[in-house]
Amino acid sequence: MIDRDHQLSITRQAKLLNISRGTVYYLPQPVSPADLALMRKIDELHLEHPFMGARMLRDQLNRQGIRAGRRHIRTLMLRMGIEALAPQPGTSKATPGNKVYPYLLRKLPITRANQVWALDTTYIPMARGFVYLTAVVDVASRCVLAHKVAITLEAVHAKEVIEQAFARYGTPEIVNTDQGSQFTAIEFTDTVLARGCKLSMDGRGAWRDNVFVERLWRSVKYERVYLKAYEGVSAARADIADYLDWYNTHRPHSSLERLTPQEKYLAVLPQLKLAA
Repeated sequence: MIDRDHQLSITRQAKLLNISRGTVYYLPQPVSPADLALMRKIDELHLEHPFMGARMLRDQLNRQGIRAGRRHIRTLMLRMGIEALAPQPGTSKATPGNKVYPYLLRKLPITRANQVWALDTTYIPMARGFVYLTAVVDVASRCVLAHKVAITLEAVHAKEVIEQAFARYGTPEIVNTDQGSQFTAIEFTDTVLARGCKLSMDGRGAWRDNVFVERLWRSVKYERVYLKAYEGVSAARADIADYLDWYNTHRPHSSLERLTPQEKYLAVLPQLKLAA
């Protein structure tokens, strides 16, 4: 965006783009090894006890001999994009300027493929750093329709992954997300609504039907991510893609009558022909 070799000064370019000059010169500080280790422990505890907020996480960490303040833990939780799955004050407040859509899945029987898709994003630790994994899951079959590994939490990644799912699997009746900023952004919501889908959003911190994606995250992390120490983003992308392909085609679920997610998806939508 800023061309440091342009004849216009950086100050002038920043003014024309309506951004702070300080933003141009700011270099983000890398996360310290100590914080990376702490984030890994927070992530593990969050998977086991998703109802825990910063105070309870602090207490659990302290019992394990890890000293960390509540505010510091809360800061790291925000960076990781996680929060306690429990009712919280001010949950009706959206990101400023972003519209929150009503929750549509209450008492709705979900029995068909492409009836409801769920999107969520999770934190993925690496040997030195972390990335975010966003996935589209067909709720009826648990099939992962599309996914993306990215280094930031931005709407462009959510938009890209839902467009991948649209291109390969068609259009669902309802797309359900949480109130994360990447999902309430106009860039994402307009993409979904333009396809004629209804948008549904959980209350902040609510679990409801998002529990199916939370189970996917648990499988991804305990069956693959925590067994590895990815050296870089490309390694994480390749290995997670390999796991999700195996998950769809070779991992049967007791809740799916011992079928794999892809087998279940095709069973409830037999007319669909998967793209090559």
